[in-house]
Amino acid sequence: MVYCGFAQDANILELDPNQSMSITGKGPGQDATINPFIAENSIIVISNIGKGVFSIRVQKEGVILQEVTVKPEQTRELILSKGLEVYFDSEEEAKVAVSYKPIKKF
Repeated sequence: MVYCGFAQDANILELDPNQSMSITGKGPGQDATINPFIAENSIIVISNIGKGVFSIRVQKEGVILQEVTVKPEQTRELILSKGLEVYFDSEEEAKVAVSYKPIKKF
């Protein structure tokens, strides 16, 4: 089951057991969230607000570049270069808050 809502500018997602979900980078209608900074490099902020563990998979053109495990109550921030795809993979139920922020230029 998946639902998107807003809580403090974050998308809240629920992952079912054994689910893979395209989070961003595939395009309209295929992404679970919308990255408002998709045209430039940005930061994705991922908070595990549930009790299950899940992993983040970052890919480009089908090649896995990075995999990160996110435990309950853990938050991860990843830099997203233009053209990267982000997926969440879960073997158990998980609840996730996802938001984006620009990379500040000095």
